[in-house]
Amino acid sequence: FHFSWTIIIMPIIYSWVFNEFPSFVAEDSRRFISQETGNLYISKVQPSDVGSYICLVKNTVTNARVLSPPTPLTLRTDGVMGEYEPKIEVHFPYTVTAAKGSTVKMECFALGNPVPTISWRKVNGPNPSKARLRKSQAVLEIPNVQLEDAGTYECKAENSRGRNVFRGQLQVYSMLLLLLIILEYWSLNLAARPALPLGKVKQLLQAAYDRCVASRCWKLELGVPHSNPSAPRASQITVLPDGSLRILNSTKSDEGRYVCRGENVFGSAEIVASVFVKEPTKIDLSPKRTELTVGESIVLSCKAIHDPTLDVMFHWILNGQPIDFEKEGGHFESIRAQASSADLMIRNILLMHAGRYGCRVQTTADSISDEAELLVRGPPGPPGIVIVEEITETTATLSWTPGADNHSPITSYNLQARSPFSLGWQTVKTVPENISGDMESAMAVELNPWVEYEFRVVATNKIGTGDPSAPSRVIRTKEAVPKTAPANVSGRSGRRHELVIAWEPVSEEFQNGESFGYIVAFRPNGTRGWKEKMVTSSDASKFIYRDESVPPLTPFEVKVGAYNNKGDGPFSPIVVICSAEGEPSAAPTDVQATGLSVSEILVAWRHSKESLGRPQGFEVGYWKDMEQEEAAEKTRTEGNESSIILTGLEGNTLYHLRVKAYNSAGYGPPSSAVRATTKKSPPSQAPSNIMWIQDGSHVSLGWEPVKPLANESDVMGYKVLFRQEGDSNSQVIETQKTSAVVLLPDVGVYIIEVRAVSEGGDGMPSSQIRVPSFSGKEQRWTSVNLGLFLNTLSLSHTLFSTTVAGSGKPHQ
Repeated sequence: FHFSWTIIIMPIIYSWVFNEFPSFVAEDSRRFISQETGNLYISKVQPSDVGSYICLVKNTVTNARVLSPPTPLTLRTDGVMGEYEPKIEVHFPYTVTAAKGSTVKMECFALGNPVPTISWRKVNGPNPSKARLRKSQAVLEIPNVQLEDAGTYECKAENSRGRNVFRGQLQVYSMLLLLLIILEYWSLNLAARPALPLGKVKQLLQAAYDRCVASRCWKLELGVPHSNPSAPRASQITVLPDGSLRILNSTKSDEGRYVCRGENVFGSAEIVASVFVKEPTKIDLSPKRTELTVGESIVLSCKAIHDPTLDVMFHWILNGQPIDFEKEGGHFESIRAQASSADLMIRNILLMHAGRYGCRVQTTADSISDEAELLVRGPPGPPGIVIVEEITETTATLSWTPGADNHSPITSYNLQARSPFSLGWQTVKTVPENISGDMESAMAVELNPWVEYEFRVVATNKIGTGDPSAPSRVIRTKEAVPKTAPANVSGRSGRRHELVIAWEPVSEEFQNGESFGYIVAFRPNGTRGWKEKMVTSSDASKFIYRDESVPPLTPFEVKVGAYNNKGDGPFSPIVVICSAEGEPSAAPTDVQATGLSVSEILVAWRHSKESLGRPQGFEVGYWKDMEQEEAAEKTRTEGNESSIILTGLEGNTLYHLRVKAYNSAGYGPPSSAVRATTKKSPPSQAPSNIMWIQDGSHVSLGWEPVKPLANESDVMGYKVLFRQEGDSNSQVIETQKTSAVVLLPDVGVYIIEVRAVSEGGDGMPSSQIRVPSFSGKEQRWTSVNLGLFLNTLSLSHTLFSTTVAGSGKPHQ
């Protein structure tokens, strides 16, 4: 990840030659040439990059060019490089100073796989509108740099494996002020005079009231100001031991030219610096203290009184940290209406925006700041830890500590509870019913016994309702006798001599204690005295009472109650249900079975209405002739259906079948066995030697007859299937002959095939023929010998003599 800053003053241009001159390396998102270091960077090397590279340096002033020796680039063969996140390389100081009005170029490049994407942003404000992105966004260029362009700039490199960022500080000074040159002694050997090169390093020297200004020389002598040598001095001018010049309590009288001179035995050199003293900057920030409500907006105004010869910049700070306008979700906006003032707009303010807002005014000579306090009223904060005490079967006493009122007094509290049976948090009834804002305890009432609860508290003030407290510890209310009886008691179908009693189980929420179960009480209708049975499972929903002496459909009075460790609960209302009616007593009659196809048999029957047990459906058992009935396969019908088609059977096979009725009590007696044979398989031979002749949209077809094998069904006729090419739906023409005429009404290509038809189903399809339709134009084609076909046709009309298999009679 290469990042550099360039102030355009150098006449040197770097480029790279690939393999041989004049083939130059083209810069793109993957390749980059730094004009600061001259380095060539390739973010992801590819086989096409293998070759020889030569660096070319050109001086744009003299047009002189220098070529480096060639450098080879090869690919490693010991493995494949996988994906990795962008890598960072830094070759420059983090802070760069640029002159006002100059052009600054910021270089940023990253190595990575996949090739990283580069993006730029100014951290403490929007990017300058005049800024331009060059070289696939690797270079950010800012022409005519001004004071407002100063700040922190961030370059971000991203790929699918991760991202990396680098930040650098750009400082801008004014060219209107004279620069003090820091003198540097280049050579100390007893053969050269001191050298004080100009332009090597530049440092701005300005003095403000009550400020100290210092400049360094290798060795210096202090000269008096040339402009006003006799002016009285209130300031203190001192030459420090390290050669620095210090001016304390500077005034206008300190303005002037100062001489810095260095000497040794070989000679001397000197430099003259001018010092200007500026008026100190003052600041006015308003309003100083403001109270707002969440959702409101405000404008903070910052005005600067400063020396008119100085440019000024404004920076906004919240609680000691610079405001990042891009990360604040649109709540903050900096507005610069005038050169000497700036406003901070805060929209839809939140509680988190409360605090001390600072405005810092910066010039090229000094910096000053001021603060304003902003209070934000909002809904209360969450109350403190909720403590649960004095737990009974249906109540719990809660206490809590108040949370922040956020500058608006708390008016009331609301208690909420959650259990495994509730849909989230629900408000609970309390004593007192209304909990005022100055209370810190209350009792939750009308809870369910033996249920685990969590509690939380929510505070409210005039602004609104705040966030809830953290949940309390989980507690369980004490046990109590059941108060809820089982619901929806009813009868169910069962076997002969059974009384089946069913109910809706009581939810665990209302079982009120451990060892929960049911008491089932029943008696024949019109009798006295209840029989009671205990059902110990809390999940039970049915009880079966069996008595061989109970006739079918005997009415009973029934009720169901509940109990737990604490005692017996209430019974349900009494209902009347009947004992089971018993399984069907009669077998189906008039059972008939008919083979439909090679794999299907139709079975039909009748059932007597005098059967004691009403059937819910019928079961058909079927088995092959050589198998035992015990191995029969079975299939069922439901309701009053009296027929069924068995499918998936073997062809040309004899099957035996029985039918019997069934209901919830069991099966009735089976019918007498019947027999049926499936049809033979359809012919395996396909129609062959298909011949055809076309007259406009009419196509006349002919083919050789299909001869079935001994174990195959006889041919009953033929099907001609035709469809347009690309269409999945075919039209069908049926014929008992070995010829047919097909009408092709639309223009296009048709697909035609022929199948034999038998009682065992359709045979194999013939090979397909493709016939074009030409709107009445006569076209003649044939899939077999055309001469043979024409010999069998009359020119006036076409006759096909065929013989239907098995009949032995010719047909035209």
